[in-house]
Amino acid sequence: MEKLILVSHGKFCEGIKDSVEMILGPQEHIFTVSLLEEDGPQDLESKFTQHIDKDDDIVVFVDILGGTPANIISKLIMQGEELELYTGMNLPMIISYLNGQMINEEVDYIYKGRKGIVKVNDL
Repeated sequence: MEKLILVSHGKFCEGIKDSVEMILGPQEHIFTVSLLEEDGPQDLESKFTQHIDKDDDIVVFVDILGGTPANIISKLIMQGEELELYTGMNLPMIISYLNGQMINEEVDYIYKGRKGIVKVNDL
């Protein structure tokens, strides 16, 4: 199964999943992992690995490069976990991911995420 796991500081990942589902309806293959104030790195890793099964294809979107969530997932990749990790998670990249899944097409999530950043005054 292909899974999308959203990971963030605080409950940002839960909120962005709620927004995605408001737009596209329920998504049973999206999971969230929140790093809460009371959590340490091992807590986050434990929460994250609960969503991993050996036969899954896993794409991970995290909030920021260099933060604890990105660092923990990067460590797992360096230890041999086969995951795709993208930072700078935003709504356009998640919707692009899901649209790509629906039409079985590979999408450049980085491009789609950047393309969604626009200064409206310049339009």
